[in-house]
Amino acid sequence: MYLASTGRRPDAPPRPAGVGRRVPGTVVALGAVSLVTDVSSEMVTAVLPLYLVLGLGLSPLQFGFLDGLFNGATALVRLLGGRLADRGGGRHRTVAGAGYLLSALSRLGLLLAGGAAGGIAAALAADRLGKGVRTAPRDAMITLSAPPGALGRAFGVHRAMDTTGALLGPLVAFAVLWATADAYDAVFVVSFATGLLGVLVLVLFVPAGAPAAAAAAPKPARTRHRVLRDPVFRRVTAAAALLGAATIGDSFLYLLLQRGLDLSPVLFPLLPLGAAACYLLLAVPAGRIADRTGRRTPFLLGHGALLAAYLTLLAPLGPTTAVLVLVLLGVFYAATDGVLMALAGPVLPARGRAGGLAVLQTAQALARLVGAAGFGVAWTWWGPRPALGAAALVLAAALAAAWRILPGRREA
Repeated sequence: MYLASTGRRPDAPPRPAGVGRRVPGTVVALGAVSLVTDVSSEMVTAVLPLYLVLGLGLSPLQFGFLDGLFNGATALVRLLGGRLADRGGGRHRTVAGAGYLLSALSRLGLLLAGGAAGGIAAALAADRLGKGVRTAPRDAMITLSAPPGALGRAFGVHRAMDTTGALLGPLVAFAVLWATADAYDAVFVVSFATGLLGVLVLVLFVPAGAPAAAAAAPKPARTRHRVLRDPVFRRVTAAAALLGAATIGDSFLYLLLQRGLDLSPVLFPLLPLGAAACYLLLAVPAGRIADRTGRRTPFLLGHGALLAAYLTLLAPLGPTTAVLVLVLLGVFYAATDGVLMALAGPVLPARGRAGGLAVLQTAQALARLVGAAGFGVAWTWWGPRPALGAAALVLAAALAAAWRILPGRREA
């Protein structure tokens, strides 16, 4: 294991001389795939709350369960994707590509579902199945392609490119809705075509075969489930799951902003742009800071920014406070998304890294499913403001607990 062989804490691995000046080509290629794919997925994400709540008349409780399904119901598939990528040579790209293709095809499911709740749920599940299959192999390829001391920067570059797609997706959705007089079907068609383009970029520009670090590493004997025996990885996973259960989901935040500002439904898809722009600007700096100072503190401070966003939403809303909420949400993602993978990656063996990251992502996804569904129930029973106040208290308690759970500076 990494800790046993180096004697250093996992959140601040040594940086060899000259490392970090250039990002490996595989990371850039994967970033391009994520950019194109996120244009496709964020087109749908941007209009989904309006389509379900305002267009189809779903209650916040129903939307909460569907949003949880959208983000967490693929947990076991993440484990399968990681396991398949680790078995044999050269499967990382193949498994990831299958996930990207499934997500693209799910857009057709939304188109064919019409207003049927069952069809919509199935399409959303297919999209998240695709994401669940591809995420662990993709992140494993990043950790295996970049030096341990530069993982924060590598993930920062990837997440910045990914977020560029997230920034462009709502703009494309807004343009399509404006040009077609609020025709949601047109958004789904354009999203499908863009998703297929992402699959093509993966096939053409991401190298086939196992990453060099995985190919050179000795094959461990039946490492399944052994990752959770490592105390450091177990604590990282527990902290990520605890904090995930205390988050309510971005879609709820955007709905709260829309209601508080009495924003026109036509402008609703533009709300994610503020958070995406902030994430884009801060992803690389946050990754570099994490490489230099340790990844534990930025990860926790990022959740502190999310807590600040909840508290800001409880105040009287206006243009200034709305912008602050979006900025804080962007800070949250910049300081946590790639940083968590960079924190956990070096702890895992090279030949089992995709499976280990899948375990971590599964725990986080299941926890966020609980958080989204729980907030939907609280909103339905208590109303939005009491539910948000309760969510802020839960997140504050989870943050205090995670501060004690995560490995610290003197733990090696």
